[in-house]
Amino acid sequence: MVTDTQVLRVPTSPYMDQRAGTSGLRKSVDVFKQKNYLENFIQSIFDIREQNEGKTLVLGGDGRYFNMEAAQIILKMAAANGIGRIKVGQHALLSTPATSCVIRKHKTDGGIILTASHNPGGPHGDFGVKYNIVGGNPAPESMTEAIFAHSKTITEYKILDTPDIDIDTLGEKKLGNMIVEVIDSIADYQELLESIFDFDGIHALLTTKGFKMCMDSLHAVTGPYAKSIFEKRMGAPSGSVVNGVPLEDFGGGHPDPNLVYAHELVEIMYGKNAPNFGAASDGDGDRNMIMGPQMFIVPSDSLAVITDNAHLIPGYKNGIIGVARSMPTSQAVDLVAKALKINMYQTPTGWKFFGNLLDANKITICGEESFGTSSNHIREKDGLWAILFWLNIMAATGKTVNQIMYDHWRKYGRHFFLRHDFESVDLDKAHAMTEALKQLLPSLSDKKYGQFEISSGTDYTYNDPIDGSISKNQGIIINFKDSSRIVYRISGTGTQGATIRLYIEKYEPDNKKHTQDSQEALHDLTALAYELTRVCEFTGMSQPNIIT
Repeated sequence: MVTDTQVLRVPTSPYMDQRAGTSGLRKSVDVFKQKNYLENFIQSIFDIREQNEGKTLVLGGDGRYFNMEAAQIILKMAAANGIGRIKVGQHALLSTPATSCVIRKHKTDGGIILTASHNPGGPHGDFGVKYNIVGGNPAPESMTEAIFAHSKTITEYKILDTPDIDIDTLGEKKLGNMIVEVIDSIADYQELLESIFDFDGIHALLTTKGFKMCMDSLHAVTGPYAKSIFEKRMGAPSGSVVNGVPLEDFGGGHPDPNLVYAHELVEIMYGKNAPNFGAASDGDGDRNMIMGPQMFIVPSDSLAVITDNAHLIPGYKNGIIGVARSMPTSQAVDLVAKALKINMYQTPTGWKFFGNLLDANKITICGEESFGTSSNHIREKDGLWAILFWLNIMAATGKTVNQIMYDHWRKYGRHFFLRHDFESVDLDKAHAMTEALKQLLPSLSDKKYGQFEISSGTDYTYNDPIDGSISKNQGIIINFKDSSRIVYRISGTGTQGATIRLYIEKYEPDNKKHTQDSQEALHDLTALAYELTRVCEFTGMSQPNIIT
Protein backbone atom coordinates (compact mmCIF):
# COMPACT_ATOMS: atom_id res chain seq x y z
CA MET A 1 0.00 0.00 0.00
CA VAL A 2 1.10 3.56 -0.72
CA THR A 3 1.76 5.53 2.45
CA ASP A 4 1.51 9.29 2.86
CA THR A 5 5.28 9.49 3.09
CA GLN A 6 5.67 7.87 -0.33
CA VAL A 7 3.48 10.45 -2.06
CA LEU A 8 5.49 13.62 -2.39
CA ARG A 9 3.68 16.92 -2.82
CA VAL A 10 6.32 18.97 -4.56
CA PRO A 11 5.93 22.78 -4.52
CA THR A 12 6.25 24.28 -7.98
CA SER A 13 5.89 27.53 -9.90
CA PRO A 14 3.86 27.81 -13.09
CA TYR A 15 5.14 28.30 -16.63
CA MET A 16 3.12 30.55 -18.93
CA ASP A 17 3.84 28.74 -22.22
CA GLN A 18 2.09 25.38 -21.81
CA ARG A 19 -0.73 25.89 -24.31
CA ALA A 20 -1.04 22.79 -26.50
CA GLY A 21 -1.07 23.20 -30.28
CA THR A 22 -2.92 21.16 -32.88
CA SER A 23 -1.20 17.98 -31.65
CA GLY A 24 -0.24 18.47 -28.04
CA LEU A 25 2.46 20.45 -26.26
CA ARG A 26 5.68 20.57 -28.29
CA LYS A 27 8.85 22.27 -27.13
CA SER A 28 12.58 21.71 -27.35
CA VAL A 29 14.10 19.08 -25.07
CA ASP A 30 15.86 21.88 -23.19
CA VAL A 31 12.49 23.44 -22.36
CA PHE A 32 11.00 20.15 -21.17
CA LYS A 33 14.06 19.53 -19.00
CA GLN A 34 13.53 22.74 -17.07
CA LYS A 35 12.76 22.20 -13.40
CA ASN A 36 9.23 20.78 -13.02
CA TYR A 37 8.24 21.70 -16.61
CA LEU A 38 7.04 18.22 -17.59
CA GLU A 39 5.65 17.61 -14.11
CA ASN A 40 3.57 20.80 -14.20
CA PHE A 41 1.94 19.85 -17.49
CA ILE A 42 1.24 16.26 -16.46
CA GLN A 43 -0.21 17.33 -13.10
CA SER A 44 -2.43 19.80 -14.94
CA ILE A 45 -3.79 16.90 -17.01
CA PHE A 46 -4.55 14.89 -13.88
CA ASP A 47 -6.06 17.88 -12.09
CA ILE A 48 -8.55 18.79 -14.83
CA ARG A 49 -9.75 15.19 -15.25
CA GLU A 50 -13.07 14.54 -13.54
CA GLN A 51 -11.73 11.45 -11.77
CA ASN A 52 -8.41 9.61 -11.50
CA GLU A 53 -9.06 7.12 -8.70
CA GLY A 54 -8.98 3.57 -10.05
CA LYS A 55 -8.99 4.66 -13.71
CA THR A 56 -6.98 3.05 -16.53
CA LEU A 57 -4.73 4.98 -18.91
CA VAL A 58 -2.44 4.09 -21.81
CA LEU A 59 1.13 5.41 -22.02
CA GLY A 60 3.73 5.24 -24.76
CA GLY A 61 5.85 7.29 -27.09
CA ASP A 62 7.86 7.44 -30.27
CA GLY A 63 11.20 6.58 -28.66
CA ARG A 64 12.81 9.98 -29.10
CA TYR A 65 15.33 11.41 -26.66
CA PHE A 66 13.82 11.91 -23.14
CA ASN A 67 11.05 9.37 -23.92
CA MET A 68 12.05 6.79 -21.31
CA GLU A 69 12.87 9.33 -18.61
CA ALA A 70 9.54 11.09 -19.13
CA ALA A 71 7.64 7.78 -19.06
CA GLN A 72 9.09 6.92 -15.63
CA ILE A 73 8.14 10.35 -14.25
CA ILE A 74 4.59 10.02 -15.58
CA LEU A 75 4.16 6.52 -14.16
CA LYS A 76 5.15 7.71 -10.68
CA MET A 77 2.88 10.74 -10.95
CA ALA A 78 -0.02 8.58 -12.15
CA ALA A 79 0.39 6.30 -9.14
CA ALA A 80 0.51 9.30 -6.80
CA ASN A 81 -2.67 10.70 -8.37
CA GLY A 82 -4.67 7.51 -7.80
CA ILE A 83 -4.67 5.98 -11.30
CA GLY A 84 -5.47 2.28 -10.92
CA ARG A 85 -3.76 0.82 -13.99
CA ILE A 86 -1.52 1.99 -16.80
CA LYS A 87 -1.00 -0.01 -19.97
CA VAL A 88 2.45 1.07 -21.13
CA GLY A 89 4.09 0.03 -24.37
CA GLN A 90 7.17 -2.17 -23.96
CA HIS A 91 10.31 0.01 -23.76
CA ALA A 92 7.84 2.96 -23.53
CA LEU A 93 7.24 2.60 -27.29
CA LEU A 94 3.75 2.97 -28.73
CA SER A 95 2.89 4.69 -31.98
CA THR A 96 0.16 7.32 -31.97
CA PRO A 97 -2.30 5.18 -34.02
CA ALA A 98 -1.49 2.13 -31.87
CA THR A 99 -2.21 4.16 -28.73
CA SER A 100 -5.62 5.14 -30.08
CA CYS A 101 -6.22 1.49 -30.96
CA VAL A 102 -5.35 0.28 -27.44
CA ILE A 103 -7.52 2.97 -25.81
CA ARG A 104 -10.49 1.92 -27.95
CA LYS A 105 -10.01 -1.85 -27.75
CA HIS A 106 -9.58 -1.96 -23.98
CA LYS A 107 -12.02 0.91 -23.29
CA THR A 108 -9.52 2.79 -21.14
CA ASP A 109 -10.06 6.27 -19.76
CA GLY A 110 -7.63 7.90 -22.16
CA GLY A 111 -3.91 7.96 -22.74
CA ILE A 112 -0.72 10.02 -22.80
CA ILE A 113 1.52 9.96 -25.87
CA LEU A 114 5.11 11.16 -25.70
CA THR A 115 5.86 12.56 -29.14
CA ALA A 116 6.70 15.61 -31.16
CA SER A 117 5.52 13.72 -34.26
CA HIS A 118 7.56 14.69 -37.33
CA ASN A 119 9.83 17.16 -35.50
CA PRO A 120 13.53 16.25 -35.14
CA GLY A 121 14.75 14.50 -32.00
CA GLY A 122 17.92 14.12 -29.95
CA PRO A 123 19.34 16.13 -27.03
CA HIS A 124 18.95 19.35 -29.02
CA GLY A 125 15.75 18.34 -30.77
CA ASP A 126 12.09 18.49 -29.79
CA PHE A 127 9.88 16.62 -27.35
CA GLY A 128 6.14 16.62 -26.86
CA VAL A 129 3.23 15.38 -24.77
CA LYS A 130 -0.22 14.67 -26.13
CA TYR A 131 -3.34 13.72 -24.18
CA ASN A 132 -6.01 11.52 -25.74
CA ILE A 133 -9.45 11.04 -24.23
CA VAL A 134 -11.87 8.13 -23.97
CA GLY A 135 -12.40 6.74 -27.46
CA GLY A 136 -8.81 7.46 -28.48
CA ASN A 137 -9.49 10.99 -29.75
CA PRO A 138 -7.01 13.82 -29.27
CA ALA A 139 -8.18 16.05 -26.43
CA PRO A 140 -10.64 18.67 -27.72
CA GLU A 141 -9.77 22.35 -27.60
CA SER A 142 -11.97 22.90 -24.53
CA MET A 143 -9.87 20.38 -22.60
CA THR A 144 -6.47 21.59 -23.82
CA GLU A 145 -7.48 25.13 -22.88
CA ALA A 146 -8.51 23.91 -19.42
CA ILE A 147 -5.12 22.22 -19.03
CA PHE A 148 -3.39 25.42 -20.13
CA ALA A 149 -5.41 27.55 -17.72
CA HIS A 150 -4.60 25.23 -14.82
CA SER A 151 -0.89 25.14 -15.73
CA LYS A 152 -0.73 28.92 -15.19
CA THR A 153 -1.86 28.63 -11.57
CA ILE A 154 -0.39 25.30 -10.46
CA THR A 155 1.37 25.32 -7.08
CA GLU A 156 2.32 21.66 -6.56
CA TYR A 157 2.51 18.28 -8.23
CA LYS A 158 2.23 14.77 -6.78
CA ILE A 159 4.75 12.02 -7.43
CA LEU A 160 5.59 8.69 -5.83
CA ASP A 161 8.94 8.52 -4.04
CA THR A 162 10.12 5.21 -5.48
CA PRO A 163 12.78 3.84 -7.86
CA ASP A 164 12.12 3.47 -11.60
CA ILE A 165 10.07 0.45 -12.62
CA ASP A 166 10.97 -2.17 -15.26
CA ILE A 167 9.02 -1.39 -18.44
CA ASP A 168 11.21 -3.51 -20.71
CA THR A 169 9.70 -6.85 -19.60
CA LEU A 170 6.15 -7.78 -20.60
CA GLY A 171 3.64 -8.41 -17.83
CA GLU A 172 2.10 -6.81 -14.74
CA LYS A 173 3.90 -5.24 -11.81
CA LYS A 174 2.95 -2.91 -8.95
CA LEU A 175 3.95 0.71 -8.55
CA GLY A 176 2.50 1.77 -5.21
CA ASN A 177 -1.19 0.87 -5.49
CA MET A 178 -1.16 1.10 -9.29
CA ILE A 179 -0.76 -1.82 -11.67
CA VAL A 180 1.71 -1.20 -14.48
CA GLU A 181 0.92 -3.53 -17.36
CA VAL A 182 3.73 -3.62 -19.91
CA ILE A 183 2.07 -4.57 -23.20
CA ASP A 184 3.30 -5.74 -26.59
CA SER A 185 3.44 -2.49 -28.56
CA ILE A 186 2.45 -4.14 -31.84
CA ALA A 187 -0.06 -6.96 -31.20
CA ASP A 188 -3.36 -5.09 -30.73
CA TYR A 189 -2.65 -2.70 -33.58
CA GLN A 190 -1.61 -5.38 -36.06
CA GLU A 191 -4.70 -7.42 -35.15
CA LEU A 192 -6.89 -4.39 -35.95
CA LEU A 193 -5.23 -3.82 -39.32
CA GLU A 194 -5.59 -7.50 -40.19
CA SER A 195 -9.34 -7.20 -39.57
CA ILE A 196 -9.55 -4.41 -42.16
CA PHE A 197 -7.24 -5.41 -45.01
CA ASP A 198 -6.75 -8.50 -47.14
CA PHE A 199 -3.43 -9.55 -45.61
CA ASP A 200 -3.34 -12.74 -47.66
CA GLY A 201 -3.87 -10.84 -50.89
CA ILE A 202 -1.13 -8.35 -50.00
CA HIS A 203 1.10 -11.28 -49.01
CA ALA A 204 0.62 -12.72 -52.51
CA LEU A 205 1.54 -9.35 -54.02
CA LEU A 206 4.66 -8.86 -51.91
CA THR A 207 5.91 -12.38 -52.64
CA THR A 208 5.32 -12.13 -56.39
CA LYS A 209 8.55 -12.79 -58.27
CA GLY A 210 10.19 -9.51 -59.18
CA PHE A 211 7.99 -7.36 -56.90
CA LYS A 212 9.91 -5.09 -54.55
CA MET A 213 8.81 -2.62 -51.92
CA CYS A 214 10.76 -0.16 -49.82
CA MET A 215 9.33 1.06 -46.52
CA ASP A 216 11.44 3.78 -44.88
CA SER A 217 10.66 4.11 -41.18
CA LEU A 218 13.22 6.93 -40.77
CA HIS A 219 14.58 5.32 -37.57
CA ALA A 220 11.28 6.17 -35.91
CA VAL A 221 8.59 4.20 -34.13
CA THR A 222 7.07 2.35 -37.12
CA GLY A 223 10.20 0.27 -37.74
CA PRO A 224 9.17 -2.66 -35.50
CA TYR A 225 5.55 -2.44 -36.71
CA ALA A 226 6.56 -2.45 -40.38
CA LYS A 227 8.99 -5.34 -39.92
CA SER A 228 6.32 -7.36 -38.12
CA ILE A 229 3.65 -6.71 -40.74
CA PHE A 230 5.55 -6.65 -44.04
CA GLU A 231 8.55 -8.91 -43.46
CA LYS A 232 7.26 -11.40 -40.87
CA ARG A 233 3.53 -11.64 -41.59
CA MET A 234 3.46 -10.90 -45.32
CA GLY A 235 6.74 -12.44 -46.40
CA ALA A 236 8.39 -9.39 -47.94
CA PRO A 237 12.14 -10.00 -48.27
CA SER A 238 14.32 -8.97 -45.34
CA GLY A 239 15.50 -5.44 -45.98
CA SER A 240 12.19 -4.28 -47.45
CA VAL A 241 11.95 -2.09 -44.34
CA VAL A 242 14.88 0.31 -44.17
CA ASN A 243 15.92 2.50 -41.22
CA GLY A 244 13.72 0.23 -39.12
CA VAL A 245 15.43 0.54 -35.73
CA PRO A 246 13.99 3.37 -33.59
CA LEU A 247 16.74 5.73 -32.41
CA GLU A 248 16.57 8.56 -29.89
CA ASP A 249 17.80 11.08 -32.48
CA PHE A 250 16.21 9.31 -35.49
CA GLY A 251 19.71 8.60 -36.78
CA GLY A 252 20.42 12.31 -37.05
CA GLY A 253 17.61 12.66 -39.57
CA HIS A 254 14.30 14.51 -39.59
CA PRO A 255 11.43 12.00 -39.25
CA ASP A 256 9.07 13.81 -41.64
CA PRO A 257 7.92 11.76 -44.66
CA ASN A 258 8.22 14.29 -47.46
CA LEU A 259 10.37 14.80 -50.54
CA VAL A 260 13.01 16.75 -48.61
CA TYR A 261 13.50 14.77 -45.40
CA ALA A 262 12.79 11.27 -46.75
CA HIS A 263 15.52 11.85 -49.34
CA GLU A 264 16.90 8.31 -49.10
CA LEU A 265 13.57 6.83 -50.18
CA VAL A 266 13.17 9.50 -52.87
CA GLU A 267 16.58 8.66 -54.32
CA ILE A 268 15.68 4.96 -54.37
CA MET A 269 12.28 5.52 -55.99
CA TYR A 270 13.62 7.91 -58.62
CA GLY A 271 16.71 5.82 -59.29
CA LYS A 272 17.40 2.95 -61.65
CA ASN A 273 15.56 -0.33 -60.98
CA ALA A 274 13.26 1.43 -58.53
CA PRO A 275 11.02 -0.79 -56.37
CA ASN A 276 7.39 -1.21 -57.41
CA PHE A 277 6.19 0.51 -54.25
CA GLY A 278 7.72 2.98 -51.85
CA ALA A 279 6.46 4.41 -48.56
CA ALA A 280 7.62 6.27 -45.48
CA SER A 281 6.20 7.17 -42.10
CA ASP A 282 7.08 9.75 -39.46
CA GLY A 283 8.30 9.94 -35.87
CA ASP A 284 5.17 8.61 -34.16
CA GLY A 285 3.70 6.63 -37.06
CA ASP A 286 0.67 8.72 -37.91
CA ARG A 287 1.86 10.17 -41.24
CA ASN A 288 2.62 8.51 -44.56
CA MET A 289 4.20 9.14 -47.93
CA ILE A 290 3.34 6.96 -50.94
CA MET A 291 5.54 6.61 -54.03
CA GLY A 292 5.68 4.63 -57.27
CA PRO A 293 8.70 4.38 -59.56
CA GLN A 294 9.59 7.99 -60.48
CA MET A 295 6.28 9.15 -58.97
CA PHE A 296 5.32 10.92 -55.76
CA ILE A 297 1.68 10.67 -54.71
CA VAL A 298 0.46 14.00 -53.38
CA PRO A 299 -1.35 13.32 -50.06
CA SER A 300 -4.47 15.13 -51.29
CA ASP A 301 -4.57 12.75 -54.27
CA SER A 302 -3.94 9.80 -51.99
CA LEU A 303 -7.03 10.68 -49.94
CA ALA A 304 -9.09 10.86 -53.15
CA VAL A 305 -7.78 7.51 -54.43
CA ILE A 306 -8.41 5.82 -51.07
CA THR A 307 -11.97 7.16 -50.95
CA ASP A 308 -12.72 6.09 -54.53
CA ASN A 309 -11.36 2.56 -54.00
CA ALA A 310 -12.62 1.84 -50.49
CA HIS A 311 -15.06 -0.76 -51.83
CA LEU A 312 -12.06 -2.96 -52.71
CA ILE A 313 -11.00 -3.24 -49.08
CA PRO A 314 -12.69 -5.95 -46.94
CA GLY A 315 -13.22 -3.55 -44.03
CA TYR A 316 -15.11 -1.07 -46.23
CA LYS A 317 -16.79 -3.42 -48.72
CA ASN A 318 -20.25 -2.25 -47.64
CA GLY A 319 -19.48 1.31 -48.63
CA ILE A 320 -18.51 4.47 -46.81
CA ILE A 321 -20.79 7.01 -45.17
CA GLY A 322 -18.88 10.20 -45.87
CA VAL A 323 -15.44 11.75 -46.11
CA ALA A 324 -13.74 14.79 -44.60
CA ARG A 325 -10.64 16.78 -45.47
CA SER A 326 -8.82 19.66 -43.83
CA MET A 327 -9.43 23.06 -45.42
CA PRO A 328 -5.99 23.42 -47.11
CA THR A 329 -6.21 19.90 -48.61
CA SER A 330 -6.96 19.95 -52.33
CA GLN A 331 -10.51 19.54 -53.57
CA ALA A 332 -9.70 16.26 -55.37
CA VAL A 333 -11.70 14.20 -52.86
CA ASP A 334 -14.71 16.54 -53.28
CA LEU A 335 -15.23 15.23 -56.80
CA VAL A 336 -15.05 11.63 -55.58
CA ALA A 337 -17.60 12.30 -52.84
CA LYS A 338 -19.93 13.86 -55.40
CA ALA A 339 -19.60 10.85 -57.70
CA LEU A 340 -20.20 8.42 -54.82
CA LYS A 341 -23.11 10.56 -53.57
CA ILE A 342 -21.72 10.78 -50.06
CA ASN A 343 -21.26 13.80 -47.80
CA MET A 344 -17.97 15.69 -47.84
CA TYR A 345 -16.93 17.88 -44.89
CA GLN A 346 -14.25 20.55 -44.77
CA THR A 347 -12.61 21.13 -41.36
CA PRO A 348 -9.73 23.22 -40.01
CA THR A 349 -6.28 21.71 -39.85
CA GLY A 350 -5.85 19.46 -36.80
CA TRP A 351 -6.97 15.88 -36.46
CA LYS A 352 -9.16 16.62 -33.46
CA PHE A 353 -11.68 18.32 -35.77
CA PHE A 354 -12.42 14.98 -37.47
CA GLY A 355 -13.25 13.36 -34.12
CA ASN A 356 -16.78 14.73 -33.77
CA LEU A 357 -17.66 13.68 -37.33
CA LEU A 358 -16.29 10.18 -36.75
CA ASP A 359 -18.03 9.78 -33.38
CA ALA A 360 -21.32 10.97 -34.87
CA ASN A 361 -20.96 8.41 -37.67
CA LYS A 362 -21.00 11.12 -40.34
CA ILE A 363 -17.77 10.04 -42.05
CA THR A 364 -15.77 6.87 -42.62
CA ILE A 365 -12.55 8.27 -44.11
CA CYS A 366 -10.67 11.51 -43.46
CA GLY A 367 -7.37 13.08 -44.38
CA GLU A 368 -5.22 16.14 -44.76
CA GLU A 369 -2.55 17.43 -47.10
CA SER A 370 0.13 17.15 -44.41
CA PHE A 371 0.58 13.42 -45.08
CA GLY A 372 -2.15 12.21 -42.72
CA THR A 373 -4.97 9.84 -43.66
CA SER A 374 -7.19 7.50 -41.65
CA SER A 375 -10.69 6.19 -41.02
CA ASN A 376 -13.19 5.31 -38.31
CA HIS A 377 -11.07 2.34 -37.14
CA ILE A 378 -9.26 4.66 -34.68
CA ARG A 379 -9.32 8.37 -33.86
CA GLU A 380 -5.87 9.37 -35.08
CA LYS A 381 -4.25 9.55 -38.48
CA ASP A 382 -2.56 6.27 -39.34
CA GLY A 383 0.52 5.95 -41.54
CA LEU A 384 0.66 2.16 -41.89
CA TRP A 385 -3.10 2.02 -42.50
CA ALA A 386 -2.69 4.29 -45.55
CA ILE A 387 0.29 2.27 -46.80
CA LEU A 388 -1.64 -0.98 -46.47
CA PHE A 389 -4.61 0.63 -48.23
CA TRP A 390 -2.50 1.34 -51.32
CA LEU A 391 -1.00 -2.16 -51.29
CA ASN A 392 -4.49 -3.65 -50.97
CA ILE A 393 -5.70 -1.60 -53.98
CA MET A 394 -2.69 -2.85 -55.97
CA ALA A 395 -3.38 -6.45 -54.92
CA ALA A 396 -7.10 -6.20 -55.78
CA THR A 397 -6.68 -4.47 -59.17
CA GLY A 398 -3.35 -5.77 -60.40
CA LYS A 399 -2.36 -2.16 -61.18
CA THR A 400 0.82 -0.32 -60.32
CA VAL A 401 0.89 2.82 -58.17
CA ASN A 402 1.39 4.91 -61.30
CA GLN A 403 -1.48 3.27 -63.18
CA ILE A 404 -3.84 3.78 -60.25
CA MET A 405 -2.99 7.49 -60.12
CA TYR A 406 -3.22 8.11 -63.88
CA ASP A 407 -6.53 6.24 -64.08
CA HIS A 408 -7.86 8.39 -61.28
CA TRP A 409 -6.87 11.61 -63.05
CA ARG A 410 -8.46 10.37 -66.28
CA LYS A 411 -11.70 9.79 -64.41
CA TYR A 412 -11.83 12.96 -62.31
CA GLY A 413 -9.25 15.41 -63.65
CA ARG A 414 -6.12 16.45 -61.81
CA HIS A 415 -5.80 18.94 -58.95
CA PHE A 416 -2.23 20.23 -59.19
CA PHE A 417 -1.18 21.05 -55.64
CA LEU A 418 1.91 22.39 -53.85
CA ARG A 419 2.66 23.53 -50.32
CA HIS A 420 5.40 26.10 -49.66
CA ASP A 421 6.71 26.13 -46.08
CA PHE A 422 8.55 29.15 -44.66
CA GLU A 423 9.97 27.93 -41.36
CA SER A 424 11.20 29.67 -38.21
CA VAL A 425 9.59 32.99 -39.16
CA ASP A 426 9.51 35.70 -36.49
CA LEU A 427 6.06 35.52 -34.86
CA ASP A 428 5.48 39.27 -35.08
CA LYS A 429 6.25 39.23 -38.80
CA ALA A 430 3.92 36.26 -39.32
CA HIS A 431 1.08 38.03 -37.53
CA ALA A 432 1.76 41.24 -39.47
CA MET A 433 1.50 39.28 -42.71
CA THR A 434 -1.78 37.75 -41.55
CA GLU A 435 -3.26 41.15 -40.72
CA ALA A 436 -2.15 42.62 -44.04
CA LEU A 437 -3.86 39.76 -45.88
CA LYS A 438 -7.06 40.19 -43.89
CA GLN A 439 -7.10 43.88 -44.80
CA LEU A 440 -6.74 42.95 -48.47
CA LEU A 441 -9.59 40.40 -48.56
CA PRO A 442 -12.58 42.77 -49.04
CA SER A 443 -11.05 44.22 -52.22
CA LEU A 444 -10.33 40.92 -53.97
CA SER A 445 -13.75 39.80 -55.26
CA ASP A 446 -13.98 39.81 -59.09
CA LYS A 447 -10.45 41.16 -59.41
CA LYS A 448 -8.44 39.86 -62.40
CA TYR A 449 -4.76 38.97 -62.41
CA GLY A 450 -3.83 37.82 -65.89
CA GLN A 451 -5.63 34.54 -66.57
CA PHE A 452 -6.90 34.34 -62.98
CA GLU A 453 -10.12 35.93 -61.76
CA ILE A 454 -10.82 35.91 -58.03
CA SER A 455 -14.28 34.90 -56.86
CA SER A 456 -13.79 35.47 -53.12
CA GLY A 457 -11.33 35.94 -50.30
CA THR A 458 -12.27 34.71 -46.82
CA ASP A 459 -10.85 34.25 -43.34
CA TYR A 460 -11.96 30.68 -42.68
CA THR A 461 -14.28 30.03 -39.73
CA TYR A 462 -15.47 26.51 -38.93
CA ASN A 463 -18.88 25.83 -37.48
CA ASP A 464 -18.82 22.30 -36.11
CA PRO A 465 -21.97 20.55 -37.39
CA ILE A 466 -22.04 18.20 -34.41
CA ASP A 467 -21.51 20.28 -31.29
CA GLY A 468 -22.04 23.77 -32.71
CA SER A 469 -18.63 25.03 -31.61
CA ILE A 470 -17.04 27.80 -33.66
CA SER A 471 -13.34 27.94 -34.57
CA LYS A 472 -12.22 31.26 -36.04
CA ASN A 473 -9.04 32.40 -37.80
CA GLN A 474 -8.30 28.99 -39.29
CA GLY A 475 -6.59 30.26 -42.43
CA ILE A 476 -7.15 32.56 -45.38
CA ILE A 477 -8.64 31.23 -48.61
CA ILE A 478 -8.49 33.03 -51.95
CA ASN A 479 -10.85 31.30 -54.39
CA PHE A 480 -10.68 31.72 -58.17
CA LYS A 481 -13.49 31.28 -60.66
CA ASP A 482 -11.74 28.32 -62.35
CA SER A 483 -11.72 26.41 -59.00
CA SER A 484 -8.09 27.30 -58.31
CA ARG A 485 -7.22 28.30 -54.74
CA ILE A 486 -4.51 29.97 -52.72
CA VAL A 487 -4.59 29.14 -49.00
CA TYR A 488 -2.48 30.79 -46.31
CA ARG A 489 -2.13 29.76 -42.67
CA ILE A 490 0.31 29.70 -39.77
CA SER A 491 1.13 26.15 -38.67
CA GLY A 492 0.89 25.15 -35.01
CA THR A 493 3.35 22.23 -35.04
CA GLY A 494 6.72 23.99 -34.91
CA THR A 495 8.70 24.91 -31.79
CA GLN A 496 10.86 27.72 -33.19
CA GLY A 497 9.04 30.87 -34.31
CA ALA A 498 6.22 30.37 -36.80
CA THR A 499 5.88 28.23 -39.90
CA ILE A 500 4.00 30.02 -42.67
CA ARG A 501 2.35 27.72 -45.17
CA LEU A 502 1.15 28.67 -48.63
CA TYR A 503 -0.99 26.16 -50.51
CA ILE A 504 -1.42 26.54 -54.26
CA GLU A 505 -4.04 24.50 -56.10
CA LYS A 506 -5.21 24.42 -59.72
CA TYR A 507 -7.74 22.07 -61.34
CA GLU A 508 -6.88 20.64 -64.76
CA PRO A 509 -9.57 18.58 -66.55
CA ASP A 510 -7.52 18.05 -69.74
CA ASN A 511 -5.98 14.54 -69.67
CA LYS A 512 -3.22 15.64 -72.04
CA LYS A 513 -1.86 17.99 -69.40
CA HIS A 514 -1.88 15.55 -66.47
CA THR A 515 1.76 14.52 -66.88
CA GLN A 516 2.92 18.10 -66.45
CA ASP A 517 5.30 18.84 -63.57
CA SER A 518 3.44 20.40 -60.64
CA GLN A 519 5.81 23.35 -60.27
CA GLU A 520 5.53 24.08 -63.97
CA ALA A 521 1.73 23.75 -63.97
CA LEU A 522 1.45 26.05 -60.95
CA HIS A 523 4.16 28.55 -61.93
CA ASP A 524 1.87 31.50 -62.70
CA LEU A 525 -0.46 30.85 -59.75
CA THR A 526 2.52 30.54 -57.40
CA ALA A 527 3.86 33.90 -58.60
CA LEU A 528 0.45 35.43 -57.91
CA ALA A 529 0.35 33.83 -54.44
CA TYR A 530 3.68 35.43 -53.60
CA GLU A 531 2.49 38.78 -54.95
CA LEU A 532 -0.79 38.81 -53.01
CA THR A 533 0.65 37.59 -49.71
CA ARG A 534 3.98 39.49 -49.95
CA VAL A 535 5.46 36.48 -48.21
CA CYS A 536 9.06 37.24 -49.17
CA GLU A 537 8.73 40.82 -47.98
CA PHE A 538 7.27 39.87 -44.60
CA THR A 539 9.52 36.87 -43.90
CA GLY A 540 12.72 38.29 -45.36
CA MET A 541 13.16 34.98 -47.19
CA SER A 542 13.64 34.69 -50.95
CA GLN A 543 12.30 31.15 -51.09
CA PRO A 544 10.59 28.54 -48.88
CA ASN A 545 12.48 25.99 -46.81
CA ILE A 546 10.38 23.14 -48.17
CA ILE A 547 8.14 22.59 -51.19
CA THR A 548 5.93 19.50 -51.14
